[in-house]
Amino acid sequence: MAIEDIEKESAVGPTPVKHYESQEDKIHEFKESVGYEIDVDSATGDEGIKLASDGRTRLIPQPTDDSNDPLNWSQRKKNFILFIVAFAALLPDYGSATGAVTLIPQAEQWHMSQDEVNHSQVGNVFMLGAGGIFVVAFSAYFGRLPVMFYFLAVALGTAAWCAGATNFASFETARILNGFFSTVSQVNGLIFIQDIFFFHERARKINIWASFFVLSPYLGPLLAAFQIATKPWPTPFWVYTAETALALVLTVLFVEETYYDRRIKESDQPDRGNRITSLLGIAQWKSRSRRNTFFQACRRPLRAICKPTVLISCLYYFLTFAWVVGINTTLSIFLQPVYGFGPKQIGYFYFTPIIAVIIGETIGHWLHDILAKQYIRSHKGHFEPEVRLRAIIVALPFMLVGLILLGQSLQNEWHWAVTAVSWALYVFSTMITTVAISSYNLDCYPEASGEVSAWVNFSRTLGGFVVSYFQVTWANSEGTKASFGIQAAICFAAFSLVVLLMFKGKAMRVWSGPLHFATA
Repeated sequence: MAIEDIEKESAVGPTPVKHYESQEDKIHEFKESVGYEIDVDSATGDEGIKLASDGRTRLIPQPTDDSNDPLNWSQRKKNFILFIVAFAALLPDYGSATGAVTLIPQAEQWHMSQDEVNHSQVGNVFMLGAGGIFVVAFSAYFGRLPVMFYFLAVALGTAAWCAGATNFASFETARILNGFFSTVSQVNGLIFIQDIFFFHERARKINIWASFFVLSPYLGPLLAAFQIATKPWPTPFWVYTAETALALVLTVLFVEETYYDRRIKESDQPDRGNRITSLLGIAQWKSRSRRNTFFQACRRPLRAICKPTVLISCLYYFLTFAWVVGINTTLSIFLQPVYGFGPKQIGYFYFTPIIAVIIGETIGHWLHDILAKQYIRSHKGHFEPEVRLRAIIVALPFMLVGLILLGQSLQNEWHWAVTAVSWALYVFSTMITTVAISSYNLDCYPEASGEVSAWVNFSRTLGGFVVSYFQVTWANSEGTKASFGIQAAICFAAFSLVVLLMFKGKAMRVWSGPLHFATA
């Protein structure tokens, strides 16, 4: 027996299964060699299958008859929890990017260069990714809700620390710690979506969740720019503190523990506790023996990134999203000398990416489903995760044109409207790409929703962490035309990784096998 199977049995005990079901089917109903069976007109198996309201779409996973099963919660309750998690996911990059504007008055106050002050932001960005790895390990062991509660509570304290810092050293320390703890919902959002929504709903829900955190690095500077035009630089961070407090209050009042092991009979399900014990993790702690051991929970992220499809897709995301963070954290430095923009003008300029994200969310709401349904219709009710990557083909031209034109516009000092449209094209493409990559990894390894989300998030922030160090210096030495042109070339070359996954992704998944986690 493999080590992974021993781990699973030690955590949940042996589970009797039907002759046509495997342990993997009991968790998520996905088979590496077959994919998903979606359309019951073509699928074979149990005639007692539960269907969606259209009467033909198979519900994946199949819900139990237990009212405590999150899949059975009302749509209103599910969507409200999604909104709270998405709002909390907005805050990390919102707070991080706020520093991209406040660095101007901070540099004056602390007698430092703007590039030096920007280093606090670099540390914050790195911790946004690193913190996510801890979030998923803790969530697998302690439960979804208590990890979200405790991380948001510390994020609130460190946000207030940022606002109250009186010197750069104190501010930098607060920013680094805030990045680590505030990132919780940028990672566990995919866990919540996996726990409470069916397969056919997830792409749209991921699109909503992703739109919040893709939007956030632009919303922060927009609001901060208007505030520092008339207020001291701590004001935007006090606003950020209040927003974090709101997320914490909403979590305390309305978010529930969503983990549910559907392999266990309803009568044997562990006690979910009351509101307080569930929030504090007391109820989850009492039933911890039914889930992962702490060692197993810590191993989960490492085992997930060892899967070739996860590693390759994250590498692509790293190579394409890095420039998003780099541009966003340094653009105010470019806009000042080229267009003579002050804080208020920079604030107006940040409406550009916000509009682009909204357009991307709107189009993505239909695009990802259209591509999936077309494949299902033409493949007798079956679906393969690699279909999700087709959306990147749509996004790639906008990505390349946006980067090239942005570099040309800044160096040639074209009208600011050209710069705005160029930036919007690139941001639009990243919105489509983010949903495609997240959906692909979730469909490949649904039992590792948190782990794949953590690595996608880490690849996004790691790229921004690296680029933020040299973006300004690179552009100043070679010009934005050359630097952004090279960035576009890197994105184009990286697309070969997507092509590789589209043609060989399934073979890689079959070869590497399932994760065999103890729990989903």
